[in-house]
Amino acid sequence: MINRRLFLSGLAGTASVVLSSKIAAAASEGLKEAKIRGSLNAAEVGVLPGSFDAQSRVFQEMLDRASETDEAIFLPAGDYYVSNIVFPARVRLAGIKGASNIIYSSGDFFFASNESQVLEIDGLSFNGGSLPIIKERQAIFDIRNCAQLQITNCEVKASARHAIYLENCAGSVENNTVSNAVEAAIFCFGVSNMRVSNNIVSDCNNGGIWVHRSEIGDDATQVLGNRISRIGSTNGGTGQWGNGINVYQANNVMIANNTITDCAFSAIRANSASNVQILGNQCLNSGETGIYAEFRFEGAVINNNVVDGAANGISVVNFNEGGRLATVQGNLVRNLKTEGPYPAEVAGFGYGIAIEADTTAQGNTIENAPKAGFLVGWGEFMRNIVITGNVVRKANTGVQLSIVEGTGKAVITDNVFADIKGAAIGGFRWAEQVTDDLAKGGDHPKNVLIERNSVS
Repeated sequence: MINRRLFLSGLAGTASVVLSSKIAAAASEGLKEAKIRGSLNAAEVGVLPGSFDAQSRVFQEMLDRASETDEAIFLPAGDYYVSNIVFPARVRLAGIKGASNIIYSSGDFFFASNESQVLEIDGLSFNGGSLPIIKERQAIFDIRNCAQLQITNCEVKASARHAIYLENCAGSVENNTVSNAVEAAIFCFGVSNMRVSNNIVSDCNNGGIWVHRSEIGDDATQVLGNRISRIGSTNGGTGQWGNGINVYQANNVMIANNTITDCAFSAIRANSASNVQILGNQCLNSGETGIYAEFRFEGAVINNNVVDGAANGISVVNFNEGGRLATVQGNLVRNLKTEGPYPAEVAGFGYGIAIEADTTAQGNTIENAPKAGFLVGWGEFMRNIVITGNVVRKANTGVQLSIVEGTGKAVITDNVFADIKGAAIGGFRWAEQVTDDLAKGGDHPKNVLIERNSVS
């Protein structure tokens, strides 16, 4: 017969052992977490939150000491006021996301690095307070010549210039929140194999994410899965400012799966950037052209994007300056308008997809294009165009085709045109229509093949 008291006592003893084991395990994990967070606690070397006057000097000394001993640093919760901090050769600095706050205390610059070998920053908040930064420094983070860079899980806000400036760096900028920069949120200049992913970027005066080079060259940056919104163009211009993602003279860049809304100009703008891939992005409410590949490029893949709300949808143009060679496939373009952020020039606004040279446009759907679904060539700048298997609905003209002397070949087949006010396929000399509807038969230029298009 089981003694009830002994049985319950045994259960209690077992529970006590189990609980003790769990406590021990938790303590062990806590030690591991502390070790991961940093073998050097900032408070241990006199970097304390809330102390305004002496933090810059002590903070710099802490970084220098940790660099010499190759230690990581953990910054406890609180507000730290610093300026003129230069990152040494090796920095591993972590904090508590949303609680460890570093505030610019008015100096020449906030954080800078010229020759860091390793720079890892995680879980910190940086507030520039919109205070001035000297012209020699570009941003809250001005990082140059760093081969192993990681900025993760941080908040960077209120910069009087750019928020993050990276020059000749390699690494990643991931899972950060960047906002309220006077220039761009993240500026990658002359970088190599950089990954900019899953960041939230908003409310910047002139740009979201920039990937630029001083001259055309290989770059291979990946801009993936970011959410970008409310990008202005306070510096004015006709497109150099006001873009969610802007690539300039950087080849082999991939831009994929970003959601970009409310940009003064383009959601995505690639200028003189060969082999750019623009894939699966959501581009909503752009002030000018939703997606742009322009000027001196050879090679653009623009596939499976959504452009909803823009002055023009997708433009692959400037053959007169070397812009050519693209695929434009599987995109949804809709709800375009005839007004842009500046007085309309050349072809104007209200086009779904504009292409000029050595380009295939296949399987796209265009709806509500007040000028034309497709703008094919401009004047004599048209060569080797294939438009097939597309749907154009609710447009003034289905395809506005250039038939100026000197144009190259074009194939327009197996498309569906519905609710077109004017010609499904019209021949144009620059902006003037000079033919009847070529989709209905009749004479058309010998360099153009038009077959099996459905008009309703």
